[in-house]
Amino acid sequence: MFRSYLLIFISFLVISCNDYQKLLNSPENEVNKYTAAEEYYKNGEFRRANSLIEQIIPSYRGKPQGERLVFFFANSYFEIKTYYSAAIQFENFIKSYPNSQRVQEAYFMEAKSYFMLSPIYTLDQEDTFTGIDKLQLFINRFPNSEYVTEALELMEQLQNKIEKKEFEVSKQYFTIRDYNSAIKSFDNFIADNPGTNFREEALYYRWLAQYEIAINSIESRINERITELERSFNNFLRYYPETIFIEDLSEKINTAKKLL
Repeated sequence: MFRSYLLIFISFLVISCNDYQKLLNSPENEVNKYTAAEEYYKNGEFRRANSLIEQIIPSYRGKPQGERLVFFFANSYFEIKTYYSAAIQFENFIKSYPNSQRVQEAYFMEAKSYFMLSPIYTLDQEDTFTGIDKLQLFINRFPNSEYVTEALELMEQLQNKIEKKEFEVSKQYFTIRDYNSAIKSFDNFIADNPGTNFREEALYYRWLAQYEIAINSIESRINERITELERSFNNFLRYYPETIFIEDLSEKINTAKKLL
């Protein structure tokens, strides 16, 4: 019984593929292609819908169906994860139909396409910055949109990625034992990103760099630097009294005090 159903299903797929290829390769039949594209789109077969829509869009420019087709064309690219093309086509929709009821959604989806293009933090972040700009533009233009909450969440994720990259750059100075550069870099990072999730960790590594400089100071400067180190330690605890780094900080400040 199962084998019979499987054979019927495979036969249906073969026939379906043949019908699709015939329609795709047909030089005319715009009406049939339009109907089939809508059906494929509705059923989630976005690759097939995309290929058919691409063929018939020129025939429907200026017609009522054109607006619908251009939006479907852009969104089908998004659904098949071809995000650069999706962003370009959503931008094209916005320019072509600025008064459309779907223009708000198009602005959001264009921005979301760049969010999807944003790579891991170690790589070039051009698309991440573009995504932030596009999302901010959407929020400014449509502050009451139903998509604003999601747009804010996406923008926060992108901003965190940028901050993660900047934090890791500062941390790299500490890793290579360039402690003075590490302190300057962490100071800049904290000043530029006052609300960052990496603030506590940045202050911790900044303090560690200061500690390394202090305990390795020449005799004439060690008292001054350890006194400053202790002041930084107290300031750190004022901001983060329950810091996860308290054990290491306490151990190191006690070691430093013994050098006085």
